[in-house]
Amino acid sequence: MIKQALKNLNLLHSFEAAARHQSYSKAATELCISQAAISQQMRQLEDNLAKQLFLRKGKSMLLTQQGKILLSGTQQAFNLLEKSINEITVEEVSGSLTISSTQAFTTLWLMPKLSKFSTLYPNINIRVMSSPQFEDLKEQHIDLAIRFGPGVQKNTDTSLNCEYFGEDPVYPVCSAALAKKMSFKAPKDLLNTWLVSLERPGCYDWPSWFEHANTQGYQDHQQWTEVHSTDMALNAVLNDHGFTLAAQYLIIEQLKSGQLVIPVNIPHPNVVKRYFVYDENSPKIARLNVFTQWLKEEMDASTE
Repeated sequence: MIKQALKNLNLLHSFEAAARHQSYSKAATELCISQAAISQQMRQLEDNLAKQLFLRKGKSMLLTQQGKILLSGTQQAFNLLEKSINEITVEEVSGSLTISSTQAFTTLWLMPKLSKFSTLYPNINIRVMSSPQFEDLKEQHIDLAIRFGPGVQKNTDTSLNCEYFGEDPVYPVCSAALAKKMSFKAPKDLLNTWLVSLERPGCYDWPSWFEHANTQGYQDHQQWTEVHSTDMALNAVLNDHGFTLAAQYLIIEQLKSGQLVIPVNIPHPNVVKRYFVYDENSPKIARLNVFTQWLKEEMDASTE
């Protein structure tokens, strides 16, 4: 029976995807086959093993105890196979990398510096995607996600590597022109102008900053502007439209050039943690290492 179950590794490959997603349709999308094919393969695997591996609950396919055991063993086995293949395969550093991150990071930090990377590594082609979501890297064929915030580790698939690479304070910033026009010496002075906030600020919100700065009255403030992304907020502020809260890594160049200033030097109580998310068994691991090492060095250099 064991030989029969292992005869077709493709069944185990499909099982791993279906079990990881707890969905036949998502597994089918990842593997570029039909949902009916996945369903048929899972019936065949269960017949070979004479064990039930899935239980349907609504639209989800939940694992039985036997299914959980097989998923753990299958993932360990495939990881070992990938590592072995990578060890005996000489990978060229040249090739493509698909990278995903937030719109703010790609627009304000990565794209302005990408020419530096391309000059150093002209044989590595970078494809950049921006999204506020925690994408499924395998399903969307993403090699590296650069993610920020307190929920990254919790929202990362356990089969992927979640590598912490530093953190940044968040400050209230405004344009140099506005700071010259108005006096901002204490936290309460920010209530004399517009405050720009994200529609979904998460833990980097204005109320938390005002509470941290022991400032009352913000609840009655009327001059609010809500935007969809941090790059939109910073664009407004660069054009003298009040203050916004921004992580240091996003505004370091504007601070150095004098376009933006921090008149009230009180950081937000919550810092922004940075992470690389990727498959450490990726056949592109050498390329990934080159890019992540370059990015870390660039970020370190920019904050010196």
